[in-house]
Amino acid sequence: MTAIKVSGVSKTLERVLTLDNISMAIQCREFAVILGPSGCGKSTLLNTIAGLLKPDQGQIELGGVDWTGRTGRISYMQQKDLLLPWQDILDNVCIPLLLRGVSRKDAHGQARRYLQDFGLEGFERYYPRQLSGGMRQRAALLRTYLFTSDIMLLDEPFATLDAITRHKMQVWLKELCAKYQPTVVLVTHDIEEALLLADTIYVLSPRPAQVRLRVEMAGANEQRKNQLKQEILAVLESPPAD
Repeated sequence: MTAIKVSGVSKTLERVLTLDNISMAIQCREFAVILGPSGCGKSTLLNTIAGLLKPDQGQIELGGVDWTGRTGRISYMQQKDLLLPWQDILDNVCIPLLLRGVSRKDAHGQARRYLQDFGLEGFERYYPRQLSGGMRQRAALLRTYLFTSDIMLLDEPFATLDAITRHKMQVWLKELCAKYQPTVVLVTHDIEEALLLADTIYVLSPRPAQVRLRVEMAGANEQRKNQLKQEILAVLESPPAD
């Protein structure tokens, strides 16, 4: 079943054509990566899928239902963790549940079931300022998951972390998604991150963004990944189409 269908989406921002006739179909439980150069429109596409922006033309379907320009169906984690500094980690991750009217006691009970898998067990009463960047991102991801667990949009969630922490977080996210099997769309400009995490990679052109290449990663060994890396680099380094 198709979880997210993007059909012929174009978007102009401040008189600049940013997305140009983009289409993609992301299946349930698929981990899709949108890869492209900085400033090409990746975040604009994610905002459009999330319903925060309405496309000039085209349609966004979620689970076969038209959700173009509508919010509230899928969760969205941006680059900054956006944790509230005056609340501890448990209360921070429970925010989506509390906003839905779940009692604080029940919200805490639901969140506690995930603390171990999200690497937060024993840190639930810490405040954001007391945690490392990686731990804060884990908390932000759990909050995202608790908003809605079946479809998650992640906008370069590890971009601000150091290289060692970033790689650890990528491996952890891959294992987490293998266990819980959400549909994930992750935006990045890091080819290695895309090759490690993705079931499918959509390579975008410089702005206005178009899908220049679609890569399926199923069964790809290291040799194949190296070949795909060169193919992706060739697309990213090629001049924009006239």
